[in-house]
Amino acid sequence: MTLDLTRRAFTLAGLSALATPALIRPARAAGSKIVAATFPGSWEDAYRSTLTPTQAQEGFDLTIAPALAQDQIAKLMASRNAPPYDAILVSPGQTDVLIRNDLIEKIDPTRLKNWDKLMPAAQSAWGPHVTIEINGIAYNPDMVDEPTGYKALFEDPQYDKLVAFTGFEQNAAVMAWTEINKLYGGSYDNMQPVWELIAKNIDKLTIATSGDNQMALYQQGEIAVFMCSTGNVAHLNDLGLNCKFAKPASGVPAVPVTIHMVKGASNPDGVYAYMDAAISAAAQTQMAKAPTAMIPMNTDVPYSDEISAFITPEEVAKAAYPDWVAINKHRAAWTEQFDRIVAM
Repeated sequence: MTLDLTRRAFTLAGLSALATPALIRPARAAGSKIVAATFPGSWEDAYRSTLTPTQAQEGFDLTIAPALAQDQIAKLMASRNAPPYDAILVSPGQTDVLIRNDLIEKIDPTRLKNWDKLMPAAQSAWGPHVTIEINGIAYNPDMVDEPTGYKALFEDPQYDKLVAFTGFEQNAAVMAWTEINKLYGGSYDNMQPVWELIAKNIDKLTIATSGDNQMALYQQGEIAVFMCSTGNVAHLNDLGLNCKFAKPASGVPAVPVTIHMVKGASNPDGVYAYMDAAISAAAQTQMAKAPTAMIPMNTDVPYSDEISAFITPEEVAKAAYPDWVAINKHRAAWTEQFDRIVAM
């Protein structure tokens, strides 16, 4: 499966971004209800506040339904004949699952007025990439030094009992654990180095139940370091907390986020209008600001000051894009093994 992610395309588009946002033009279709799943938290807030009003102006009643990617898939699998969503928002690991289970449809790009404004790597046959999530290490500079990389979290005693990880249900954790595994000599087909590392250091780590739990522990001062996206750091900064983003020396994991049309969607016209609004310059300009700081895919939108504080287009192009097909092959087994180790 091709996910249309070329580093050159990201670089060229990022470097050529202009500063003039375009207005969202009215859709031709008149409306009915559309239910769109998004991630909970800042994604939910941003999509509801930015896209719901524009869709109402176009005659669509947009309902934002917050759900983690794995939960979105589970609900679709359980209700194939009456899907609970018209559109969903996921990253490549879930896209692979959705395609293999025939749960989403390829789109007609001619239905999107803003399609040609997208950088080429964001023009997926299965829907537009709306951003790229950049992952790394969040840390509290009032409590610890900036981590030089993943290995420091296990080998430098200043981080003992101050680092939080989640299990393999979370994409950010999967990317971190697989990168850590490589540093200790492993591969997608051999995760033994990371299992030994976790078992050896389990008393020094905090195992969080979710990404939101990590954020709460950080806000409460119970941890000083956790695996994150730049959006997590931007959100904490917006709340007035001192949080910095460290880019692992071994490579910065990155993952695009895509809107898909659910197979059997009750309102395809509404889905196209929703997709088009999400990739418009107006929406992408707004979401590039704090507290979301989402990297824009629309080439008319430059990196905001908030994004530029974390990363440059050149660094995005050089990021580590995981092999999600290989990950999905093992993910269930990895999840079980991780749970067994932390339960010991």
